[in-house]
Amino acid sequence: MSQYYNAQHTRGLYDPKAKEPFKLSRSKIDMFLKCPRCFYYDRRLGISQPPGFPFTLNSAVDSLLKQEFDVYRAKGTQHPLQKKYKIDARPVPHDDLAKWRHNFTGIQYLHQPTNFLITGAIDDLWQNSQGEYLVVDYKATAKAEEITELNQGWHISYKRQMEVYQWLLRQNGYKVSSTGYFVYCNGIADAAAFDQKLEFRVNLIAYTGDDS
Repeated sequence: MSQYYNAQHTRGLYDPKAKEPFKLSRSKIDMFLKCPRCFYYDRRLGISQPPGFPFTLNSAVDSLLKQEFDVYRAKGTQHPLQKKYKIDARPVPHDDLAKWRHNFTGIQYLHQPTNFLITGAIDDLWQNSQGEYLVVDYKATAKAEEITELNQGWHISYKRQMEVYQWLLRQNGYKVSSTGYFVYCNGIADAAAFDQKLEFRVNLIAYTGDDS
């Protein structure tokens, strides 16, 4: 039992002497930027932070948005939200999009100087008339106030997330716009009745990333 625990406890931890690439996710990079000590405990010692609560409703919104944008991707036309905001872009098909969306694969790049295999799972990919790819991320919440900009301190994690995705696509040889978009869905909690459905106010928020 002790041997099993030790194997489980040390699996996936960073070993500076190892020759094989070390997989490092977008979320772990964000952990390092927030708290280097927490990151060291997690990736070197196997002492992880307590897990967060599962956001199952958010995951449902995420899945539905992907299905919805995929309908317009198949048609080769703009989504109504893109038309509403006069965005020069449309959902674009790509052979690797399904893999890039998957949490356990995502889009990857081996950073040779560090031997880190950087990974991140994107939500959506658009393309503008200049042939540039635009990274798109879906967010869902339920707040009384309208959300039209990323102006809260904790939004820095969202911005870093976008920038890592942009960096990964560029390292894979793609032409990527510095402007990405957040499809922000805000649940309406003051409706007259539930009626077995949850409605949202949806805003499109542009963000200019800096992947340095």
